[in-house]
Amino acid sequence: MFQMNLRSVDLNLLVVLQALLEERHVSKAADKLQMSQPAVSRALQRLRSTLDDPILVRTANGFDLSARAVEIKQALKQVLVDVEGIMQPQVLEPSKAEGVLKLTGLDLELVLLMPAVIKVLRKKAPNLRVEIVPQQSEHFNLLERGEVHFLATGLQPKTIQDQYRRMAIIKTGHLCVMDRNNPLAGQVMALDDYINASHGLVSITGKGPGIMDEELAKMGYQRNVMLRLANFMSVPEYCIGSDLVFTLPVIMGEHIESNYPSLVTCPLPAEFNLPKVKLYLYWHERFHHDPMCRWVRSELECLLENSSVGSSLKEDEFIR
Repeated sequence: MFQMNLRSVDLNLLVVLQALLEERHVSKAADKLQMSQPAVSRALQRLRSTLDDPILVRTANGFDLSARAVEIKQALKQVLVDVEGIMQPQVLEPSKAEGVLKLTGLDLELVLLMPAVIKVLRKKAPNLRVEIVPQQSEHFNLLERGEVHFLATGLQPKTIQDQYRRMAIIKTGHLCVMDRNNPLAGQVMALDDYINASHGLVSITGKGPGIMDEELAKMGYQRNVMLRLANFMSVPEYCIGSDLVFTLPVIMGEHIESNYPSLVTCPLPAEFNLPKVKLYLYWHERFHHDPMCRWVRSELECLLENSSVGSSLKEDEFIR
């Protein structure tokens, strides 16, 4: 059975063929295509050779379609529509968007940022479902395997790989959170007070010392870490009514203070000069051009640009 090699076919001929089938005349097809008549005639000869069919046949009233051309006409119209759809950039209509958007990340980023994002999605894309996928110790693997669209985290991949892209979403400093009745509350905390306090530590990885322990070690000091937690959202339950002091990102500390009246915040001792913490939204290269993901990123950028959270981010930190 003869099998045509598509690589030998000029697909531009299909556009000429459609015009010939509709106009049934070389000159009229040339006018419609804004081509010269000789060029369309040459295209017709190539089509006749490729299809092994005359396509246009002379009759007493001019030209008419061959039997094969009649069969081709309707199928060709749909083929060109399909090809045009493939070649056109995909555009998402949020109100008609369906499917599932999958997110994962640390509770700090998800709790502080995602509720605002979800509200936008519910308003503009009501048929789009959202799943918050449980984080894993190696949560960049979820991106690598295509199991989530976005990852919100302050951590970085162990190896810098080209397939990851990211957007800076939060830039924040540190402060202390403690019970309102803690003796250290309501005063400027001295370094000795900080060192001698009973500390709670949020350790996302569950391994090694925290950033404050590393900073203190540089100064030759060591603090008393009496409690280690795996997430930020459990801090209030352990801090209320206790002597524990937690050192947290400013944005999380202020969030806790505003929701738990029995807890207060205070600045770190002046001796600390910590760099700001940057939190990012990561995605894999496979989803970089996906219409849904592009739209979500654009909505997130708008949220950041119009919020106090995003006001501290430099413009060049949004897309990497």
